[in-house]
Amino acid sequence: MSKFKIEKGVSRIKRVKLQASIEEPVAAELTLMCEWSNNDRNYVVNELLRFALSQDAEFQAYKESVDSSRGEEASTRTGSVRSRVAGAAKTGPLVTESASGTH
Repeated sequence: MSKFKIEKGVSRIKRVKLQASIEEPVAAELTLMCEWSNNDRNYVVNELLRFALSQDAEFQAYKESVDSSRGEEASTRTGSVRSRVAGAAKTGPLVTESASGTH
């Protein structure tokens, strides 16, 4: 198990808004940790979540399986598009009917 460490005074990161309600005792400890580390709340919450997520072996296994299946889906779609493009190139340019054409 790795050790959790908050660097003091390092709190400027790109953020995405996430709204959550937390219990009062957790909020009090979070405030105390922010004071102790001289970091803003967003940074501390990010570090705590990053650490917690990295420690859960079941979640990490799930994450890897999702990432690999998404990678396979993306390569399948890319291969499919490539084969359609290659097929279209062999048959020549596509001919489309103009708006003023016959109906």
